[in-house]
Amino acid sequence: MKTVDDLEFAATGAAQDPSPEAECRLRGLLEQGLPLTPRPWRTLAEQAGMAEDQVMACVRRWQADGMIKRLGLVVRHRRLGIRANAMVVWDVPDARVSEVGRRLAHETAVTLCYRRPRRLPDWPYNLFCMIHGARRERVEAELAAIVERLGLSDLEHRVLFSTHAYRQCGGRYVRQGAA
Repeated sequence: MKTVDDLEFAATGAAQDPSPEAECRLRGLLEQGLPLTPRPWRTLAEQAGMAEDQVMACVRRWQADGMIKRLGLVVRHRRLGIRANAMVVWDVPDARVSEVGRRLAHETAVTLCYRRPRRLPDWPYNLFCMIHGARRERVEAELAAIVERLGLSDLEHRVLFSTHAYRQCGGRYVRQGAA
């Protein structure tokens, strides 16, 4: 995960803090995602009526204040032809869950891997990972290869395929009608 400090940008040397209105415009623009331009921070600055270094200062302050926790990418899987989205849930002994999670996370086919508490007695699973593919059969074959490669056949797991595509969006920072 990248933070704003990891991203390259050029300071423009703005002399004063941006207005509250400009900051509100910037928050609204950030909800739409970073523009796909060579200099996204500069583009946002132009659209918000700010200098590029003011945009960076605002984003850093919002990260420090916890308003922005991370910057990430929202991938619209179905538009890319990826229709088989499987959440694989694992019942991993607590002593092994960190090690198994790290190994699964390093698998190319695994796009997301995280630990959650069990909800006994109905839900014994404590490790979750996502595998995406164009077809269900391909995802199942990839999972079988991962189980074999990592020696996980002793671990109980279930494969839960998505049945509905929910609307995906990034963070929301401005109330409706406030921008």
